[in-house]
Amino acid sequence: MRTRIGFTAWLLLWTLPVVIAAEPPDPISARLASTPANPRPISFVRDVAPALTKAGCNAGACHGSFQGRGGFRLSLLGFDPEFDHEVLSKASRSRRVVPTAPESSLLLKKSSGEVPHGGGRRITRDSEVFAILRDWQLAGMPGASNAELTAIKLTAQPSELVLSAQRRAEGVNPPSAAGAASEELGGLTSSAHLKVMATFADGETRDVTAWALFDARESHIAEINRTGRVTALRAGKTAVMVRYLGQVATVSVAVPFSADPVAIEFPPANFLDELVLAEWQRMRVSPAPLASDEEFLRRVMLDLIGTLPTPDEVRAFTADKATDKRAKLIDTLLARPEYVDYWAMRWGDLLRSHRRYLGDKGLASFTGWVRQSLRDNKPLDVMTRELLTAQGNLYANGAVGYFFIDEKVEDLAETTAQIFLGVRMQCTRCHHHPQEVWSQDDYWGLAAFFTRLESKDSGAYGSRFGGPRSLRVSAKPNPNRPLAIVVAPKAFHESLPTTTDPAADPRVWLAEWMTRADNPYFARNLANRYWAALFGRGLVDPVDDLRATNPAAMPAVLDRLARELSDHKFDAKHLLRTICNSRVYQLAGELQPSRDPDGQLCTHRVPRRLTAEVLLDAVSQVTGIPEAFDGQPFGTRAIALADPSFPSNFLMTFGRPLRNNACDCARGGNPDLSQALHLVNSTTLHQKVISDNGRLATLLKANKPEAEIFEELYLATLSRRPHADELAAIDELLREAPSRPEGLQDLLWTLLNSSEFVFNH
Repeated sequence: MRTRIGFTAWLLLWTLPVVIAAEPPDPISARLASTPANPRPISFVRDVAPALTKAGCNAGACHGSFQGRGGFRLSLLGFDPEFDHEVLSKASRSRRVVPTAPESSLLLKKSSGEVPHGGGRRITRDSEVFAILRDWQLAGMPGASNAELTAIKLTAQPSELVLSAQRRAEGVNPPSAAGAASEELGGLTSSAHLKVMATFADGETRDVTAWALFDARESHIAEINRTGRVTALRAGKTAVMVRYLGQVATVSVAVPFSADPVAIEFPPANFLDELVLAEWQRMRVSPAPLASDEEFLRRVMLDLIGTLPTPDEVRAFTADKATDKRAKLIDTLLARPEYVDYWAMRWGDLLRSHRRYLGDKGLASFTGWVRQSLRDNKPLDVMTRELLTAQGNLYANGAVGYFFIDEKVEDLAETTAQIFLGVRMQCTRCHHHPQEVWSQDDYWGLAAFFTRLESKDSGAYGSRFGGPRSLRVSAKPNPNRPLAIVVAPKAFHESLPTTTDPAADPRVWLAEWMTRADNPYFARNLANRYWAALFGRGLVDPVDDLRATNPAAMPAVLDRLARELSDHKFDAKHLLRTICNSRVYQLAGELQPSRDPDGQLCTHRVPRRLTAEVLLDAVSQVTGIPEAFDGQPFGTRAIALADPSFPSNFLMTFGRPLRNNACDCARGGNPDLSQALHLVNSTTLHQKVISDNGRLATLLKANKPEAEIFEELYLATLSRRPHADELAAIDELLREAPSRPEGLQDLLWTLLNSSEFVFNH
């Protein structure tokens, strides 16, 4: 006998299996199934919050998102236990909990999939998560005590792992999640299990491995399962991030490139070489040979002054037999005027100097201050303090422009942390940083330093009519943003004031703390940025993301380099000189390395495309035809432009930044098809090549022999002489050309389109 059912019931029957069976049981459930309920008094912070996190209930994709899910919102990864307790125990008329019969509560029935739940089944009835949530309700749903809210210390053991790569191609599979025995390869195990310990403010220490969250940065190098077992997959370096109750820990994972130690012939030139050599020995990898004189000359000139060497400079350098000629060249480049042009452009990108924020005169004043600071080799800490404490008339004190680029206190806090500390705090405006220890209190504590700033128009007619703007510090604190210095790491809190004289400028304390020698961020951030400028990749990558869960590829190198910068009074030229004189910097480039493919270990030079301005200047220098920019004297170089407001299809195509973002990623550095097509079809490039006033036309008018012309063009573009096979190809090119001049124009055009010209190597 068939039974008729209503449409609503039919729809429920159709959708119910899909909703309930959305996910399999949590893998941790099987491992903890036999574990009894927590014998200790139930704690919301130490038991309930970690249980919700492990089950994924408060993740960003679930109820931990800023808008929640299904009308139910928790703090992201349990960073606000007081809020979570309120939501669970009292919100929605306490409908989610049933203290007298917790197994009937929505909290447990939904998470176990017994009633429809958009997130699917997250736990099973025999799991420890289920038992904790049940026992918490039976205990009367106790909240978080003040002692429990105190910060904890999280450690992961071991803090460093050296593993051997799994040989999957040979049929070797990784150990199972249940913890199969580790395979021995080359004296190293291929996997290991982490142990996570949490120490609370009251002295209690717990093994929280089962409740921690794990994530591998480069999952193609090593992977980690939910129980904390790390398995190596291929050679390289990565890190495992461990999270628990808003605290983070990091485990460095190294997977050597060889099963056996390797012999390395590499006499160190300075302390950087010694530290990098030790890392190579640990990773069992050997470096490339030293770069040739031609390769080094081109590289160091592009890196330090953004300028190609001329043919005469190449000839002179290669002919010099002095053993210290590379060191002398570095000193010469650091004293050249192009050094100021190039590094003012780089600092302008970082500080986002642009006339849309400052006006024409304000931009000139701000840019002038940056250029003069570089010309004087002003210490980087002094430069930073002058920026962060600037006040007065924009036209009289260019550093004031920093506070007219960002005027909201929130934006100033984020930009200041990112530029000078290498810390991204944007997400902490809304919630605890999911990958760091930074909280909303830290965010607003930093913003509080800027709440007493006031700007106004000054001059006869105000800024709208060309008058300057001025900045001053109000003597009256903002009652809505009382000064609270909490941005510093906990170790520095006691050494900083918590109240201020109303007449004092609170930014002075911020600047003094930031630039202190023992600040764990400032020197490391600057050292990392300058290293990235020379190598194309920071020791910490991305360069503006210095967090505990994003460790340096070679931590000892970064720490020592930061100390060198601090010990030498933040002298940028000393830092550049030290790096460029190292043998590590002077290694040859490789296009297809057999080891260290991403260049983390600096075993070879990784080629990178020239930046937009440097490439345009290089094209102009090679062809002998300067680029014309609106309103600028003829011959003005692209690296000397004050901001990106000058129209240029070339610069736009090759990734000139708009300077609307303090992120280092704002400058496009990756080659793409549009750039290749632009070089091939650019009318501007064609006109430079065939110009009657250009380099090639001048050589032809002088009736130079073809061999001299070939050498001149190669030295001008690639900073080397042509090889024998290239000379043979050139002869064939000229034979097929309609005329000798056209054949030589094709040669120059070909060189300008070559990867060897477009890339710094």
